[in-house]
Amino acid sequence: MAQGGMNEQGFSMEDRKLDEGKQAFNKTSLRDFLKLIKMTKPKYLLFVLGILISLAGTGISLIVPKMVTGLANSFAHGVAAGQVASVIGLYILSAGLSALSAIVLGIFGERIVKSLRTRVWDKMIHLRVSYFDERQTGELSSRLANDTMQVKDLIATNLPQAFSQILLVLGSIFFMIQLQWRLLLVMVVAVPVMFLIMMPMMNFGKKIAYSRQDAMGKFQGIANESLSEVRLIKSSNAEKQATASAREAVTSLYKVGVREAIFDGMMQPVMMMTMMLLIFGILAYGVYLIATGVMTLGTLLGMMLYLMNMIGAIGTLAGFATALAKASGSTGRITELLGEAQEELEAGQTVDIENKTLKAENISFSYDDSEEILKNVSFEAEANSIVAFAGPSGGGKSTIFAMLERFYQPTSGQLTIGGQAVNDISLESWRSQIGFVSQDSAIMAGSIRDNLTYGLQDRDYSDAELWQVLELAYARKFVEDMPEQLDTQVGERGVKISGGQRQRIAIARAFLRNPKILMLDEATASLDSESEAMVQKALDSLMKGRTTLVIAHRLSTIVDADKIYFIEKGQVTGAGRHAELVESHPLYGQYVKEQVVN
Repeated sequence: MAQGGMNEQGFSMEDRKLDEGKQAFNKTSLRDFLKLIKMTKPKYLLFVLGILISLAGTGISLIVPKMVTGLANSFAHGVAAGQVASVIGLYILSAGLSALSAIVLGIFGERIVKSLRTRVWDKMIHLRVSYFDERQTGELSSRLANDTMQVKDLIATNLPQAFSQILLVLGSIFFMIQLQWRLLLVMVVAVPVMFLIMMPMMNFGKKIAYSRQDAMGKFQGIANESLSEVRLIKSSNAEKQATASAREAVTSLYKVGVREAIFDGMMQPVMMMTMMLLIFGILAYGVYLIATGVMTLGTLLGMMLYLMNMIGAIGTLAGFATALAKASGSTGRITELLGEAQEELEAGQTVDIENKTLKAENISFSYDDSEEILKNVSFEAEANSIVAFAGPSGGGKSTIFAMLERFYQPTSGQLTIGGQAVNDISLESWRSQIGFVSQDSAIMAGSIRDNLTYGLQDRDYSDAELWQVLELAYARKFVEDMPEQLDTQVGERGVKISGGQRQRIAIARAFLRNPKILMLDEATASLDSESEAMVQKALDSLMKGRTTLVIAHRLSTIVDADKIYFIEKGQVTGAGRHAELVESHPLYGQYVKEQVVN
């Protein structure tokens, strides 16, 4: 079966991953794991208390079979009600202690995962933009949700269980030696043989589980992608294609499910048969020992109870190796993420950039060691002037804006404001004085109020202030017509409002920020004529009294700019006012003629 990577080769790859994970929990992994736990500042008292309660419950469960032995042997002389009550009471106490231990350790684990997720999220949100360029959103979500849970499970569940189960195995062996060493020898041989018989089936079940996870992950990925882009599917008449893609993933999942059903159907009877044969063989030998007067019925009953303890404990300890492998991988991924370089928002000076000239001096940039995106780009924007960037798509205009927002650092050259290097100014100070409106301005799920004040945590804004900026952005009327007005929910990515309305809310947000430098990236490119006119009026109002940088393909929107820079293949090939470029720059002149004709 080649579907979904579920052939034998796929299984061996998964096994290799697990084996590598088991081998990987070496001193380095342990050090990283302990470092992660220490970082969360856990309540160690809860951990110690949970372990002690668990060990106490285990100790009691070791005493009970010993008492049952004496109780069974005394039945010939009558039922000792007091002893029966004691055994029942100890069973209840052991179960109660186990429950209490699970609660205490559960709270301990939840504290750890809360602290770890908070730290991972705080790290993620401060990572550089370049980090997100190289990774998928789902991968980062997995670090936040799944990997932190694996670490929590190991420290709060698997490790305490390992302590108690080791005690249970050693204690059971100790008491079994005292009760009947001959029967113990038979058990010592029989139990490993049973696990050796079961191991291939358990490994096969593990392979099927991995295959199911892969198939389920593929199906969820297709479903998430399709549902998030449902408008594209419908507008492209791609329902059949989306259905076919999902059907293939569902079929793959079905095939794995059938194999899993067959395995589950066979596994339980085989396990039951193996267990019954083991118990029957041990009972048969035990009856023989009773018949020959070597031991009593009570001893046999006690030995069987200890055997049940051992089988359960060995199974749990076998699962601990898998938990270690998972936690090792998760620890490595979280540690790697936390070790990434991040933006230091407050490092640098707090500088007022109002009425200062912005300059780019011979800036070059490439995303990696490949071809340069920008090559010795220089430009100047005087205070309160309008500077535009024009040129063919892919020339580097948006990359210049990314440099200005300091999402990336130039590989050479520098940006200055008022003669001071921009890198000497703290990111928090710099970005708080910049407003950005793009052709598809980001709108967060939430209310209009939430979107207007997003990122503005310095103070509370009154409704009057919000209505004022909406009016300046020509957005007041449509917000007033909404049922909840400022508290109207806009939906994920603003799907409940039109493109023009999203743009005007973004402009209102820029008004509220009152930026010293305004950057407009094709802000009217994707709008209809009516919406474009409204948005352009709002932009004209917003641009007054500010240094404004504009990217535009529609040259009609930048003819009045104080200076236009024409960007081709990452280089400035022309600069001047509109009329000057029409005369001096052939490609710019061609663009003007084409747009006039159109």
